[in-house]
Amino acid sequence: MKNLYVLFLMFCTVACAQDKQYLTGETEWQKQMNADFKDASKSPLKKKDLKTFEGLDFFKFDSTYVVEARLTRTPDSKPFKMKTTTERRPDYVQYGIVTFTLKGKEYQLNIYQNLGLLEEEGYEDYLFLPFLDDTNGEESYSGGRYTEARIPRGDSIILDFNTAYNPYCAYNERYSCPIVPRENYIPLKIEAGVKVFKKH
Repeated sequence: MKNLYVLFLMFCTVACAQDKQYLTGETEWQKQMNADFKDASKSPLKKKDLKTFEGLDFFKFDSTYVVEARLTRTPDSKPFKMKTTTERRPDYVQYGIVTFTLKGKEYQLNIYQNLGLLEEEGYEDYLFLPFLDDTNGEESYSGGRYTEARIPRGDSIILDFNTAYNPYCAYNERYSCPIVPRENYIPLKIEAGVKVFKKH
């Protein structure tokens, strides 16, 4: 019986330590983000920041920022080279325009497809939504944030700003990150998703 108790304590210590180290976060998405950032093989963090990393700062989950938007496809859009923080210019196309209401006002944003990802398994229906808002430079990263969606069958699409994340260059300047187009500015505080990263 004593041995079983010792084993239980050992298991609990390991499990609790893992939870504390890897699974901090209010939602499954937040927990996964923290797990990925803690994993040296995936993390965009610099070595010195990885050593002291305990978790990203998130806005509290708020269902207000999960919106059903109308998707107007733009099939005649021509591919273009997206500006990034480096000389790299990946190929994108504007897939459509999303129209949604948030806090009583209607907004429109362009939503894009990364043409380089179309051939990758799991990304065939992937859509990229970069945006700017009034938290940028204060509560969130000054360069804006990104969120993602999947191509719907119809013309209704769910946008979850609680999954808004920072470009990797917010953590490490060696990354090349798409620059958010000015027309994707929302004149509102989007208090959802990942907050600004405080470097040590």
